Amino acid sequence: MNTSAPSIQFFEGLAEELEGVSLRRNRSTGVRSVLMIFRQLKSIEHFNSFRNRFSKSMRLIDAEGEIQVEPSSVKFYFGGPEGDDFDHMECRFEIDQEDHWDRFMRFMNRYAEANGMAYGEPDPK
Repeated sequence: MNTSAPSIQFFEGLAEELEGVSLRRNRSTGVRSVLMIFRQLKSIEHFNSFRNRFSKSMRLIDAEGEIQVEPSSVKFYFGGPEGDDFDHMECRFEIDQEDHWDRFMRFMNRYAEANGMAYGEPDPK
């Protein structure tokens, strides 16, 4: 069992810092969708290694062990005067089984506690 702080990794040994997360549920199917936002990526600094070693999965590691998630989409956003400065990355995946959702939420609670994050409802418009 892993007793270190919870971490999110796109490849082994390089923990990324989560900026925010959005959780949604499709009312008709019950499938839950997770959108994770990263403002910085350590893996982008090692882009050749990232491109060559990326296993198309994200690893969520905590005291219970490891969850491997295959994103359904990964989007990179760039900005700056030349349009080539990394702004953020969005990683989306779906969870359709209740026990997988429960395990994911236990990970997120641990990650949030370890990183000073808090749950909040979106502001009504």
